[in-house]
Amino acid sequence: MEIDLVAHCGASTKGEFVCTLDATDIASGWTECRAIRNKARTYTMDAMKNIMNHLPFPLKGIDSDNGSEFINHHFLFFCKEHDLCFTRSRANHANDSCYVEQKNWSVVRKAIGYGRFEGQESVDLLNQFYKLHALVNNFFMPSQKLLDRQRQGSRVIKKHDLPLSPYRRLMQDPGILPDVKQALRLTFSCKTQSAES
Repeated sequence: MEIDLVAHCGASTKGEFVCTLDATDIASGWTECRAIRNKARTYTMDAMKNIMNHLPFPLKGIDSDNGSEFINHHFLFFCKEHDLCFTRSRANHANDSCYVEQKNWSVVRKAIGYGRFEGQESVDLLNQFYKLHALVNNFFMPSQKLLDRQRQGSRVIKKHDLPLSPYRRLMQDPGILPDVKQALRLTFSCKTQSAES
């Protein structure tokens, strides 16, 4: 998964403000978000543990940017303790974290905006929202993956796959265990029935 922090600081980075830890699975597009009080290591670590425990599939690796909230001994120990591959983006290569950066916009910014949030009450409220928003985003929002990109003169021709939700991508993945697929199918069925009633 690619991970990143989205700041909810409004027009000023002064003082303490809420951030969102955004974690996006590269293969399926499955996205989990958790609001945290600030960039402190303890909040970031707790949010990452919470995300890992709520994923429908086992986490195999983490790719972060070069922020000190991720590049530290504590995060490295966490990855070693859970047998996770830990990689980071290259400096000055903005497209290295393209999957999570896209979700920073489509999942976090489009829903939450650019306003300033402070304090535990805001964190709790945002986490309640993210819990519900994850169901909509992961089970019902299709996206396309880039399959091929070719330059023909001045034109760039891109070829994409069929639009699928992260849930549908996981259901088609032969690496996902049958019992995990059954649990996902049950969740999807429950949410579809509740939306229809």
